[in-house]
Amino acid sequence: MELFTQSWTALRAAVAALPDDAFARPSGCAGWLVRDLVCHLVIDAQDVLITLVTPSSAEPTADADGYWLLVDPPTGDDPLDALLPRLAAAYGDPALLKFHLDDLGAAAGRAAELADPAAVVSTKDLVLTAGDYLSAYVLEWTLHHLDLIAHLPDDAGRPAGPPAHTLAASRAALQRIAGVTFPARLSDADALVVGTGRRPPTPDETAALGDIAPRLPFVLA
Repeated sequence: MELFTQSWTALRAAVAALPDDAFARPSGCAGWLVRDLVCHLVIDAQDVLITLVTPSSAEPTADADGYWLLVDPPTGDDPLDALLPRLAAAYGDPALLKFHLDDLGAAAGRAAELADPAAVVSTKDLVLTAGDYLSAYVLEWTLHHLDLIAHLPDDAGRPAGPPAHTLAASRAALQRIAGVTFPARLSDADALVVGTGRRPPTPDETAALGDIAPRLPFVLA
């Protein structure tokens, strides 16, 4: 749960530091601008709040890794995928989108800090402890933090990347979910973005990945 707080705090700080013109740039999520990604984070914050107040009396059916499913790459035909850019564009002023994320995001962060890790909650047709649910989101926040800064200019105004501890934890989680071990020569950030198909591997990375390379990408849902 400490990693949840670290990753979420760092991601929200990165969004707050974005200049207005960054919202119209591409993000690391294919087909999404930065503003679309930030709008998605608003929805994610809502999901955290909803899930933490959705108790279940059933026994857990999943742990933090089991929260994620490996799925086929998206086709772009999902109506929700089309809705998100329209919703993000409706904000107009990036300051409004920043404010909404800060408002809901702070509430989600406080709810996570107050949650009993052993409490059992329900989401996505799964039952899991609040601690496992919040741990699963470390991977979500870390990947989207990398997405946020993926195509921003590499200058003094570029927000910092994810904390090292959350990068390492996210790499370990992806390896467990996919049943692979990425080569040590790939940094944690590179293992995450290459492993999830956010960018293609270089020829050297392909050689290092060996029999993992044909299995890429590992798409999570």
